[in-house]
Amino acid sequence: MPRPTIRSLKVMTGTRIEKIREQLNAALTPSELDVIDDSHLHAGHAGARDGKGHYTVRIVSPRFGGLRPIARHQLVYQAVSSMMHTDIHALSIVALAPDEAQ
Repeated sequence: MPRPTIRSLKVMTGTRIEKIREQLNAALTPSELDVIDDSHLHAGHAGARDGKGHYTVRIVSPRFGGLRPIARHQLVYQAVSSMMHTDIHALSIVALAPDEAQ
């Protein structure tokens, strides 16, 4: 398989971020959502060589109220599960209930 070009990586990254946002919005109806591509920080890392990305997600959702951090992370991973084998190598998650985000 040919290596992606810089231009194709930028297009892929934009598309991936949009897809991550779409899936999180659909599953968790967040009041706040930031998705940051951290892939450039992991150049040369095994996960970066296969074309998958490293992302940070900060999400505020009423769905997280009363849940422990592990349960919140599980909801996020469930929402993007279709991308975990194809597009996402690593996901750093900050998941807050609305009352915690202030």
